[in-house]
Parts: sequence; structure tokens; C-alpha cells
Amino acid sequence: MFIEERVLTLFKRNWQHTLTYWSVFFSFGLCIAFLGPTILDLQCQTQSTLQQITWVFFSQQFCLLIGSSIGGVFKKTLFSALSALFISSLVISVIFAIIPFCYNVLILAIAMAVTGLAMGVIDTIANIQLVSIYQKDSAVFLQALHFFIGFGALVSPLIADPFLSEHCGNSTGGEDVHFHHRSSVYNIRLSNSSTPSPQHTDQEESIVSYAFWIMAVINLPVPIAVLVLMYLEKLIPCCPGSNTRLLDKDELAMETQATDTANTHTHAPAPAPEPEPQQGDDEVGGHGDIFSCCKNGNLSGLPPSFFGIHILGGMVLFMTDGIVGAYAGFVYTYAVAPPMSLPSHTAGYLASLFWAAITAGRLVSIPLAYRFKPVRLLMVNLAGVIVTVLLLLLLYTNSTFLFVGTCLLGLFLSSIFPCMLAYTEDILEYQGCATPVLVTSAGLGEMVLQVLVGSIIPTSGSYSFLLCGMIIGCIGFILFFALLLCHRLHSNYLTGTLKKTAMVEEPQREIPGNTSGK
Repeated sequence: MFIEERVLTLFKRNWQHTLTYWSVFFSFGLCIAFLGPTILDLQCQTQSTLQQITWVFFSQQFCLLIGSSIGGVFKKTLFSALSALFISSLVISVIFAIIPFCYNVLILAIAMAVTGLAMGVIDTIANIQLVSIYQKDSAVFLQALHFFIGFGALVSPLIADPFLSEHCGNSTGGEDVHFHHRSSVYNIRLSNSSTPSPQHTDQEESIVSYAFWIMAVINLPVPIAVLVLMYLEKLIPCCPGSNTRLLDKDELAMETQATDTANTHTHAPAPAPEPEPQQGDDEVGGHGDIFSCCKNGNLSGLPPSFFGIHILGGMVLFMTDGIVGAYAGFVYTYAVAPPMSLPSHTAGYLASLFWAAITAGRLVSIPLAYRFKPVRLLMVNLAGVIVTVLLLLLLYTNSTFLFVGTCLLGLFLSSIFPCMLAYTEDILEYQGCATPVLVTSAGLGEMVLQVLVGSIIPTSGSYSFLLCGMIIGCIGFILFFALLLCHRLHSNYLTGTLKKTAMVEEPQREIPGNTSGK
């Protein structure tokens, strides 16, 4: 079979949890992608400049970082984990519904900060739970998990595109902001008064509002799915019935079945990985929040390579996820500005294409992750990112290749995060703090690099958008080779430790024999 029977059996035991974690990542994807194509409409709605609206990205990503850092706290019990996922996914729908009423950039930034917290909690809990359930088989399921981010991020720009405004003014932006408006807006607004007509502004806001309200409705099945899982697990306080969860009964049935087979995971401790995500024991390596990892007493005495793997893996994702955030956030702004000067509706498809490529790449990566080691996929993807951005730089006036390059860039970036997560967890034998560190580093990269690129574009021109991507990609590639070197050093350390342990145990085995001979 294409997938081993053992992996299928493990999935059948945990299919309800797995599908629920996948579905909440759809909410994550919806929320992460809508700002890019709607940024100019939100800029007009809040009457702010591009530099001011860029801080909305910052507020979302900063709170995503905070949510990612503290998300592991909710993993202590299954009830707290699912409750956090339910509240987070529901909050995303509520925020979508109120965004059209945010007429001030500060209020919009606060709303985005709340969604960032919800996204961070979703990101950490879903990743930790899947890694705890599947462990060495988690690569395939992590690829599928991150496929749903791409799917949600694909849907979001497609919903927004029909409602994007062709005529949008700004009374506070001045000369700087007009450079970043759509070319048609640029020509119209410079010849007219800088004060927009209130009637026209209301019309544009009401049109854009429909996109957010549709996304709010589309996201509602996700918290409902989490609530259904809580009901099936007898975790709702008002739910009648016994306190025994359904999954516990299934586990007992599967345990008796497992004893009759000859798989590698059919010993008595075999069912142990399953209760871990549900019981929330803190013993699962460092798979809690990042602060509990830092307090872990087992960190003392570990080699420098152990910490190097965490740091370098996080730095690689800092760069690559930063590219994802910056490109998704500003490719629309880059496309409507000179020298591209694409029409707004044409440029609006770029964000959709980018996320469609990420979605397709993650879908393709599911069988690839089963056949190839994560390190090989990482090497190909990182090299592909650099080559693609280089071609975009060389062909910066070619609008056709902008679409082709966007597609290629999305394909190469798509599986870097799940591959890096599976790679580092495998190196550390699922005993380190890789999951919270990598999730936090990725969120930090999106936050910092989005703000950095958004600040550079107004002063250095649209070409700097691609130049920043090239520099960031090269740094990420160098850091990846440093990670490979650190992996080699860590392997040598483990080999030496095993040899020393064997040498110590060998004389102890010989002592009883010598004494009996005497």
C-alpha cells in the first residue's frame, strides 16, 4: 500500500481529533490572507497612509507571536485545548463581522491584534497535538495540516476580489500614498479635490463590507466542528451521560486488537501516545508553551548542538515565513504601482494565486513527505525560493512572469514549515522544545519582516520589495546549511554518549560472572 497499515490504523484511532485540528487551520488561513488584497480598501476606510496601515500587519503578527508563545498553556487537558480552539475560531468570525465598522486605524489594529492572539493559539495547539499523536509519522499529517492554511488563504482573497474598489481616495495620505494607490486612482485623485465625497466613501465601504461578512459566515462551521468534538468527548459540562469519553472506549478496543498484530508499536505502551494529547501531560518532551521549555530542568547538561538546532531551525523559519508574510501582504501593492501598474482586479488575483500555489504545494508534499526525507525537501525548496526571486528581480517589468513567479514561489515556500518541524523534531527524538520554538520564530519572522518591507517600499520604491525577498532568502539558505552542520555535530555527540554508556554497562555485566567463577 502507499501508506503503511500502521499509519492508517493510527489515523483511524484519532480521525476526529485530526480532522478538527485540520479544520481550525482553515480559520487560520482565512485570517492570514485577507489583509493583502484589501489593504488599500482598508487604508481608505480608515483614512490612513500606507505606513500607518502597515502597523495593522504588525499588531496582528505581534499578537500571533504572543499567542504562539502562550498557546501551549492550554494543552494541559483536552478540555482546555478544545475550549481554546473553539473560542479562537469563533473570535475570528466575530472580528470578520466587525471589521467594516472599524473607521479608525487604531481600532482596526486592535481588532487585528485579537485575531492574532486567536491565530497564535490555534497554531501552537494544533501543531503540538498532531506531533504528540503521530510523532515519527507526523510529517505527512503536518503537511496536510498546513495544506488547510493554504486552502483558507486561497479562499480569502477570492472572496475579497469582487468587492475591491476601483475608486478609492485618501484625504490624509498626501504625495507619498498616491504613489502606492492603483494607477487609475492615482490619475483620478490628483486632478480632483483631496477630500473624498462622503456619499462615495460610504458606497465603497458598504461594498467591501460584504467580503468580510461572507468570510465570517464561511468560518462559522469551524467552531461548530470543535464543539461537536467536545460533545463526542463528553467534555461539555451540561452534556448528559457518563464521564467516560468515547475515545477511551475506542482506545481499549484498539489496544486489544493491537496485541494480536506484529507491528513495531504493538507493545503494551503502544496506546500511550494517544492519551498524551488528550490528557495534556507535561512529560511530552517540551511540547508545552515556550516558557515551560525554558524552565525544563532537563536542559542542564545538554550539548551546545541541542540549542543550536532550536536556534538555527527557528532562524530559517524566521526568514522563510517572513517571505510568505511580506509577499502575501505587499504583492498587490507592488503590482499596482509602477513599473507594473496592473489594474486592481488583475493584481487582486496575485494573492489568490500565491496562496493557491501554497495550497497545491502542501497537497503535493503529503505523498512526497512519505517518500522523501524532510531534509531533501527543505534543500530543494530553499534553493527554489532563491532562484524564483532572482528571476522576478531580473524580469521585474514582465507582468506575465510576475504571475508565473508568484506561483513558483508559493510552491517552493509551501512545505518549508512542516518539513522543518518534522526534521528538527526527528533530530531531537521528540524530546526538545522544537514545536513551540519554531512556531514562535515563524510568527516573529512574519511580524518583523512585514513591517520592515512595508517601511522600505515607500522610501526606496517598489523594486525594493523583491530585493528584500532575495536578501532574506539567501540568509535563510545559509542558516539552513549551518543547521545541517549542527545536526552532524549533535549526531556525533549522541554516538559518543552511546559508546560511553555501552562501555560503562559492559564491565557491570562481567562482574557477576567473575564472582561466580571464584
